[in-house]
Amino acid sequence: MQPLGQKKYINTFLSIGSNIGDRAGNLKNAIGLIEKYIGKIAKRSHVYETQPWGEPNQDAFLNMVIMINTSLEPRDILEKITKIERELGRERKEKWGPRTIDIDILFYGKRIIRDKGLEIPHPELHKRGFVLVPLMEIAPDFEHPVLNMQIDELYMECGDDNDVVMLD
Repeated sequence: MQPLGQKKYINTFLSIGSNIGDRAGNLKNAIGLIEKYIGKIAKRSHVYETQPWGEPNQDAFLNMVIMINTSLEPRDILEKITKIERELGRERKEKWGPRTIDIDILFYGKRIIRDKGLEIPHPELHKRGFVLVPLMEIAPDFEHPVLNMQIDELYMECGDDNDVVMLD
């Protein structure tokens, strides 16, 4: 039990991507708003340029993964993410379509959550090189609480052969 007045902070991993407009600026703005509304950034990957996943007929994405320390509950994080995405001009028109910003919760500590509209760990992360490569950069030994494999092992098993190119 924690003493009164002390918040419990959970290491939470988020992926951030953009393929419309000033992609790098969109990532930077998202990071600023995440720190403002959700929690302090503890680690961040490099930025990677990646081919679109799911719907190939669109511009390349810039992607990255961050680890934040947050005292918010997962549902509250999801609400804040939706607010940030709207503030940065995201319009949800089509699944896997182009977007100014996309923020996904990958992990919330070791918790497993399967609620309507919220699945943690993210159910597709182990299939996506654009998530695994930056995640492996900052947390290669983190163990997926459902698949019981470390991130670097998930990457080795991943069948996604799309290019994931680190930018300077």
